[in-house]
Amino acid sequence: MEAEKVMDNEFVMEGIPTIVCEGTPFEIGFQHGERASEQIVRCIEFYENIFQEKAHLSSYESMEVALRFVPFLEREWPDYLSELKGIAKGAEVWFSQVLAINVRTEIAYGMLSDGCTALSWKTNERSLLAQNWDWRSEQAENLIRLQIRQKSKPSIDMITEAGIIGKIGLNSMGVGVCLNAIRVSGVNYNQLPCHLALRACLDSRSRDDAERTLRNASQPNGGISSACHILLADPTGGVGLECTSRDIVSLPMSSRGVLTHTNHFIRHHSGVAESSDLPDSPFRLARINNMIESCHNDPHADDIEFMMTDEENYPASINRGRTKDSSVATLFSIVMELEKRVATVKIGRPTEYTETLTLNPMDTTITSTPTKEELEAAKAKELSDSENE
Repeated sequence: MEAEKVMDNEFVMEGIPTIVCEGTPFEIGFQHGERASEQIVRCIEFYENIFQEKAHLSSYESMEVALRFVPFLEREWPDYLSELKGIAKGAEVWFSQVLAINVRTEIAYGMLSDGCTALSWKTNERSLLAQNWDWRSEQAENLIRLQIRQKSKPSIDMITEAGIIGKIGLNSMGVGVCLNAIRVSGVNYNQLPCHLALRACLDSRSRDDAERTLRNASQPNGGISSACHILLADPTGGVGLECTSRDIVSLPMSSRGVLTHTNHFIRHHSGVAESSDLPDSPFRLARINNMIESCHNDPHADDIEFMMTDEENYPASINRGRTKDSSVATLFSIVMELEKRVATVKIGRPTEYTETLTLNPMDTTITSTPTKEELEAAKAKELSDSENE
């Protein structure tokens, strides 16, 4: 019997805002916070409810946990700390609240399972990187497009949750990154949190540089602060990094240049007990591999976009749908063409998308979406001008 479909569009905001930031780390954060303040406040509230539900932590307790990362970040990653402080200043919220959403995976002790399907495919002509990002539909209204232009580092164009400085996207050197959440306990407060690890990848000039950065950042013990899988690619191909608080294990491309991952570990990790609450993860991995196996050897972005629409095993499919009992669904689908430094993003389920965006970190003509205050001021000026004519 086919599962009843529940339409997701009621949760998806039409026209996610574009936020363009440049300058020093604090200035970048301040612009992000000021222009996305409404979404950031909602994002903080969303995760405070998640922390209470999953980890039984009050908002105050979750901020206390987040602050445990400050000594490490001050010592090793001061620019990220400055950017987070800028966000808090711009959004007029507490710094500890902004830090908490950036270490959301670590606060929930591996209890967050935003189910995603990701793939990298390097051919003779192309380097493709793609993902469906699945999470609770209520968070759709807090997604933003964030373009960051920084001194002495690549420019970045990504889709992120408002207030979070590292997520899914690409940079001007053609380095792209995707993320699979993996439910494993264990947190190390002296290692890089997974969402800041994504940002470190996007600040890198190649996938080798990014992998080297993450491995060096995880010394002496190895690992990222909490469990995740980071799918990292550039025009030369991809590498999978299965991370725990104990280690980083690399996954190479197949003989066809393919690398796929969902929400469970493929390799063994000593001393790690995995407890996934996404039983469909092995199915989705097998399904995407089967579709790749039946695909020709010269795929285009359109071929990958089609794979991302797959509804086999609905609602727990690659193109996930929410149900009456769960609001988790695909909130956006992204296909990156890294040799071109561009990505196509469909907001919403890729079969019911409400908007298509083209990410291009090299496009300096992109401007921020006007804030409500700017629109109201422009309207007032237009009215005043018309009255004076």
